[in-house]
Order: sequence, then C-alpha cells, then structure tokens
Amino acid sequence: MKYSLLPYTLVLTNLLTPISGSGQEKARRPFQPEDMHRIRDVGDLAIAPGGEWVAYTVRETDTKADRRSTDLYIVSWDGQASLRMTHSKSSESGPRFSPDGKYLAFIRARSGDDTGKSKDPKTKGQVWLLNRSGGEAERLTEIEEGVSSFEWSPDSTRLVLVSKDPKPKDEEGQGSEADTPKPIVIERYQFKRDRVGYLGSRYSRLYLFDVVSEATTLLTPGSFDSTNPAWSPDGKKIAFTSKREGDPDRHDNTDIYVVEAREGAEARQITTWKGPDSRPTFSPDGAKIAYLQGGPPKYSNYAPAQLAVISTDGGQPLLLTEGLDRNVSAPRWSADGNAIHFLYEDDRIRYIAEVPVSGGKIERLFPGPDDPRGVVRSFEVGAEGTVIIATFPRSPPEIYRLADKVPLSDHNRELREEIEWATVDGFDAVSKDGRMIGSMLLKPPGWRAGNAYPTIAYVHGGPVGQDGFEFDATSQMLAAQGYLVVNPNYRGSSGRGKQFSRAIYADWGNLEIQDIHAVMDKLVADGLADPDRLGIGGWSYGGMNTNYAIATDTRFSAAVSGASISNMITGYGTDQYIRDYENELGLPWEGIDSYLRVSYPFFHADRIKTPTLFMCGEEDFNVPLINSEQMYQALSSLGVPTKLVIYPGQFHGLSKPSYIQDRLERMIEWYGEYLSKESETP
Repeated sequence: MKYSLLPYTLVLTNLLTPISGSGQEKARRPFQPEDMHRIRDVGDLAIAPGGEWVAYTVRETDTKADRRSTDLYIVSWDGQASLRMTHSKSSESGPRFSPDGKYLAFIRARSGDDTGKSKDPKTKGQVWLLNRSGGEAERLTEIEEGVSSFEWSPDSTRLVLVSKDPKPKDEEGQGSEADTPKPIVIERYQFKRDRVGYLGSRYSRLYLFDVVSEATTLLTPGSFDSTNPAWSPDGKKIAFTSKREGDPDRHDNTDIYVVEAREGAEARQITTWKGPDSRPTFSPDGAKIAYLQGGPPKYSNYAPAQLAVISTDGGQPLLLTEGLDRNVSAPRWSADGNAIHFLYEDDRIRYIAEVPVSGGKIERLFPGPDDPRGVVRSFEVGAEGTVIIATFPRSPPEIYRLADKVPLSDHNRELREEIEWATVDGFDAVSKDGRMIGSMLLKPPGWRAGNAYPTIAYVHGGPVGQDGFEFDATSQMLAAQGYLVVNPNYRGSSGRGKQFSRAIYADWGNLEIQDIHAVMDKLVADGLADPDRLGIGGWSYGGMNTNYAIATDTRFSAAVSGASISNMITGYGTDQYIRDYENELGLPWEGIDSYLRVSYPFFHADRIKTPTLFMCGEEDFNVPLINSEQMYQALSSLGVPTKLVIYPGQFHGLSKPSYIQDRLERMIEWYGEYLSKESETP
C-alpha cells in the first residue's frame, strides 16, 4: 500500500507545540496508562545506495494479542511518498540495503521468540530478502540459533552473520518434550545473563553466508565472542570486536580484530588498549578504522568512550575526542573520508557532531544554538545527506533530514495532538559539596505558579546514563496525575564527564543520594514541592537509589522500587555483575565491611518508614527477584506498608504490554494512596 506523506509542511518546532487546525481546536486530555500502547517507536535506519529512500522500523502494540511487533517502512528522501513494507505478526529489525540496490534485507523473528526458548530455527531471527523490483519477502537463512545481526559485502554477493553456537545435543532432553531435561552444568566464571539464562560454552561467532549458494562458513572459531562486524571497502577483510585475553569472562578488554573474508583465515589483532574497544568501521579508502575506545579497566563502567582512528595495520591510535570528556557513540565516516560523524552526550542533550579525521575542532550539527533542545537517538549518512532519529520532551522519536530539519516520519502525530502534555524544563540544584546537579522537571497540565505540588522524584537507572530533553512516557504519565515530576541526574550519570560518573566508584548510595536530596531541597525551598507529599521511584539502579533514599531520610511519603537490590552480599554470585562486585568491592570474605557499607538499606531497614511498593520480573537475571523479595520481607516484618508485585515470565525490562500498563496503574494507585492530602505517612 503506497500513500502520500503530504502535507509535510511541518517544521521541527511544530512537533513540540500544538498544531493549529481550521475551526475550533479539539480539547486535549491527560495522558493515561492505556495510551502507552499508542506510542509508535521509530528506529533502525538504513539509506538506499543512491540515497533516494530511507528504510526504518516502527514498533507498535497489539493489545488484543498482548504483544508488540515491529514492521518495516521506507520513505522517499523528499518526503513525498512512503510505503509500509511488512504487515506480518513477526517482528522485523536491522534493515540493510544491498550495495547494488537490488535488495532490502532484514531480520525477522517469528512470534514466540521473545523468550529465547524456542528450538525451531524458523521462529528465531533469520535474514529475509525483499526484491526491490517486486514480490514478497523470502527467507534467506535458516541458522539453528538464529541471526542477531548481519552486514552486506560491498559486492552484494555475501553476508557476514553474527550467530550463537547451537546448543550441544547432550544438553537437550533425551527424546520427547515430556522427558526430563538434562542438568545445567556451570563451568564459566560469568555464568548467567538476563534474557539469555545460564551461560554454557556457547559463543557468538561470525559466519560468511553466500547469497546464491546459501553456503555458510565459520569465520571466528574459539572460546570467545565475536561481534560488531564491518566489511572493508574492497570486500576482502572484516573488522570485528572480540575478547581474547586470558579468561574473557573476567575482564572487559575487548579489542578490534581484522580477518580475511575466507575460510581458515587467522584473525589479526589491531588494537592493544587494555580497556574496551568496539564498533569498528572502515574508512572509504580502507586504510583506517574508526572505533570506540572505552575507559581504563578499573573505571571502564564509568569512563566515557572516545572516538579513535587507527591504521588497518595497527599501531598507535589517534584519539579524536580526547579533550571532549563526554561519552561518544555511533562513528560513521563521511563519504569523502575526511571527517567522522558521531553522537555524544552533553548535559541532558545528545548531539550529532563531526570531527576531521586528522583531529581538530568538533562541530555540533544538531541540536544547534537555534534548535530546540533534544536527544538524537541514531543517524545514518547517505548519498543525499544525513538522516537522524530525534526525540523531544513532548514528541516521541521521528525521522528528520539533518540539513533542513524536515521530518520524514510523523507516526505519533495523532497521539501528540490529542494529549495535554506536561511542560518540561531543565532544573538545576547545588548538592551538599557544591556540585551542580542537572535535572528534568515536568510540571503537570494546568500547573499554576505559587502552588506547592505533591512531587515525585523518578530516578533513572544505569547508573551511567542521563535524563534529558527527550520524550519520557513514564514521567509524563505521573505528571498527568497532577504531580510535579523531577528526574535527577545524580553523580554517576553521564553527560558531565568522567569525574562526575566515576565519583560513585565503590561508593554506591552516597553521593548520588546526597544529590537527589539536594534536588528535593531546592524544589521545596523554591515553593514548587509540598514537603509533606514527596514520593520517589525508579527501576534498576533507579530502584536501588529509591531504597538508599528512603533509608537515609523519612521525608518521602511513598516509594516505588522496581527491579532493585539492597543487599550486595545476596547479589554476589546471583546476578550478572560479578566483575563489578569484585572490581569495586573486592571479595566478600576479604572485605565484608565494603559490602555492608553499600547494603545499608537492608541491614538498616529499621530506619525505613516510607510505604514502598516493590516490583520485579520473575525471570530477571540482571537484578534477580530475590533482592525485591528480601526488602519486601524486611518491611513486612517491620510493619511498614509494603507490597510486592511479580510479573510472570518477565526479564529485567517488562515486554508484555498488559504488564507494562499494569505496572503504571499500580504506581499511580500507590502514589495516589500515600501522596493525597488525606494521607498520613506512618
């Protein structure tokens, strides 16, 4: 079905403000939990070789089937025409045009593959082909464990695939589905991962796949993972990321390797930095590789990545963003090879920028001084120019041409125009030691100056990450209930440099909690927040911070702690962060005091008076359920109002739409019960 995208006379700022129509404008209404299902998430860009078309994905929710699925779309460069390419119940991702322009390839995962437990290769992600001259999509690969990513060779005859080793036959049951499964035998140091489960001796590998013969050739054997493949311009070599020093489970030292694209070729190590190197991409002439160099091993989780360039023969890399002190990502070469485009995070904004390949001044391309502040999610460089996916405080992600900011998609217009959104601004406060803490502040619809509002601090996870000038559905949802909502970018967050991020190294629950309290103090002092009706909440590290905050001060009248932990002794060996525990806190039997110090919400649970709702996915291996169960049990024993909600079959991030809505509704109900004027904190 082909349809016109006209009228596309919108300019960028129109996406952030009400769009006027003829006659009386339709009344807007508050954002409600069920509206979450109407958000269409735009992602996965690809530009056709000639630059005339842009392919992308849109994820939507089917509330009747209680599932989300993703389809492929293409839009013309001039924005005059668009075509929905797939209508299946499966999910499509990773679109890639063949360099000769004849095909659009993508990964299709059949329904039922979101648990990762299916044994049928047809239900796992496989590469499919759409012939651009017409016809239906055809499945190209049938790899037993599916394909997680792929890239075309420059001559369009081959693909490089990333796929996990098949499960050994002796790990399966002994016959029918009714047979007792084999025991799970653990031998690896890093032995579990969320959404994957227990890790055996199976690794992600690179395979060559011939498009015509459909022959598959293993390219990277060995007891290590190989990911992030990138072809050289002449199609003779492939660069990739791998950990091959010592026991790969015990460190984050990934390096860039290059291997000839043929069977039996030996991979050659290009980088030697002891921290993580990743995301290689060849220069147009094939002489150089741009990539991301992470921080030193000790601080690799807290140090911003830098943009680096190295010869394909190896040697000393040139660090192009060494003086930037901001986390960078997504390197892309300009067509002439003279510059590299990339993304970088600054205070509450993510920019697209470019830097000369020889080093020099970094130029911000968007947002610029005259543009609305926002967050660039991703971008691609093509023959006609660059397209970006960007999001703004009151607009979910959409596609824009970078040069003139013209939107090429507008999938969320109906929802955007129907809802009365909260006003979103930056808010700054000074912490106890004088550090400035930047937050996002959402004022509820109908907000009136001079009133002190019930206020919720909704805290981001990570901890390295940040809340910024982007669309935040959860915070918008809470603001729609009449709350002032603040998102503090506490110490540990990104966007403020390496010292700001690594300030919490081995000292969890200290400076970040001082920062959160400082933000609340400022809101109260400014007369914006009602000191008797303060709430706090978050998921993952945001849930951890919630636990820390209610254990340091009884000021909060309600808390919602999602997928959190308070007892690090329990966390050791039961979640996926074993390297973090040992790197930052040491071994429990050699330094128990360090573990007790950062576990004070559990071991001093008697200090907590705040009614707290705990929530977690049943199969979360990231921050396992046991951690929420412990805190729930502690508060129950102490007589503090509490409740534990467990979502069956869910991992660290909830994926089932009905559970996502349920989580929001329970949050709203909990805050409503304890932050209303009639409520009294025990």
